[in-house]
Amino acid sequence: MWLMVLITIVHVIVCLFLIAVVLLQSGKSGDLAAAFGGQGSQTAFGPRGAATALTKATTLSAIIFMITSIALSIFAAQRTGPASVLSGEKAGTTKSQPAPQPNPPQPPAQK
Repeated sequence: MWLMVLITIVHVIVCLFLIAVVLLQSGKSGDLAAAFGGQGSQTAFGPRGAATALTKATTLSAIIFMITSIALSIFAAQRTGPASVLSGEKAGTTKSQPAPQPNPPQPPAQK
């Protein structure tokens, strides 16, 4: 129980930190040439400098975010057990009725 609370607290702190770090980063392809597929110096697949401290912090916090998310989902699954939306339903309680057949069209009356 206390481990789940600790992981939840770490998860919320990492979420807020990740939001802040992502918002502080500058764009990688902000020039006009990149909008039309040009190979500018700051495009996604073009030349790139060394990773900054913000990039490393983003990567580390994203990894921690994923790990805490997986851990919290495992704890939630263990707490409730494998369940389905239909787990409370009995197999024989629902009876399907055949759909009503529409009346066949009557041939026009002959005079």
